[in-house]
Amino acid sequence: MKPLCFVLMPFGKKPTSDGRLVDFDAVYTQIIHPGIEKAGLEPLRADEEMVGGIIHKPMFERLVLCEYAVADLTTANANVFYELGVRHAARPSATQLLFAKGWGQLPFDVSLLRALPYGLTSDGMPADPAEYAALLANRLGAAQQTMTDSPVFQLLEGFPDIKHLKTDVFRERVRYAETVKAKLANARKLGEAAVADIEITLGDISHADTATVVDLFLSYRAVKAWGRMIDLAKRMAPPLVATVMIREQLGLALNQTNEPDEAERVLLDLINERGASSETCGILGRVYKDSWEAAVRTGNTALARGLLDKAINAYTRGFEADWRDAYPGINAVTLMELKDPPDPRRLELLPVVRYAVERRIAQGRPDYWDHATLLELAVIGGNRQDAEVRFADALAAMREAWEGETTARNLRLIREARETCGMSLDWTKEIESALIGSN
Repeated sequence: MKPLCFVLMPFGKKPTSDGRLVDFDAVYTQIIHPGIEKAGLEPLRADEEMVGGIIHKPMFERLVLCEYAVADLTTANANVFYELGVRHAARPSATQLLFAKGWGQLPFDVSLLRALPYGLTSDGMPADPAEYAALLANRLGAAQQTMTDSPVFQLLEGFPDIKHLKTDVFRERVRYAETVKAKLANARKLGEAAVADIEITLGDISHADTATVVDLFLSYRAVKAWGRMIDLAKRMAPPLVATVMIREQLGLALNQTNEPDEAERVLLDLINERGASSETCGILGRVYKDSWEAAVRTGNTALARGLLDKAINAYTRGFEADWRDAYPGINAVTLMELKDPPDPRRLELLPVVRYAVERRIAQGRPDYWDHATLLELAVIGGNRQDAEVRFADALAAMREAWEGETTARNLRLIREARETCGMSLDWTKEIESALIGSN
């Protein structure tokens, strides 16, 4: 069995301190992965979607128990540096550092740590990847001579090591987590019952692998099993349920089960503790928007007016918290269109929202919400031809049924608002139906 080599690095395309983008997935596939394999090791990279930004038990296990590690310090990513600190405190050797030479500034002199520089082209792609993969393989091969590379172990004589830990048990946990991940991916295609069957095999959720629990939680979201999400959150380990992502998604689930007051409480508590963010405020805006529609249906005009304002304010606050995230921005603009008369602020926000989503798409790895935002902008502008193009892009990028339903609902709201002003957008009905029936 090959020794494991854990890889610490960002995902996707990320900017350096001077604003240029580095394609880290290309760096991994063209330099790091082949370099590790050339050294006779097995690469193990954290899973971006499964981890969700949470520093959890499996992450610490990988940092402490993997025989080798490679860390890319380009962009001075805070998570990478934190993880590197844990690694250096736990392992005296076999940690190799890399960075893209000439791309931004690092917070300290990495030459003291024998970091390996690699080259990038002007568009942030690996230059001469085979050469650098070979250099990395040589460095990892030299590390097998157990030379101490941790500054902690170098400077603190007698600092303890972890040779007594049972790495074989850790290896089995890694294999098990990967197996469960694959089963959950398949279960999401089959529905709620299939996901629930996998949960049964996990035993006590509070002691289960954290990343697996997060994947299970989001799998229930994918199949719209909102009640199971709420129940699962109640049984999670306290440190996990206290994380931002779990609390945000819990707020979403509570709203979907007609508990808007509790959803609002969860999200406002989170904002008070951690500050406003595009995601938290976006979900809070959804809570207010759903309550606004309910008030409209019951004819409570005054309440509906107040809830519409709260929804607009929540979405606007979320967009202002991170101008790069167009999702709360497009929702704010859409609801501003629905006011009577329309909110004039929408004219200021529209070009900003468009710029934000176009920049995200230009940087690579656009997701469903990027395409859906351009679709809504096209409908707001009455541009049927552009809307049909954006609709096709959104449909191809859709991952979960509730995403399409959310967009269809926004298109319906825009269409109905225009109809009250004597304008017809009947052509959007076909798009709305397709979005709802696509999954």
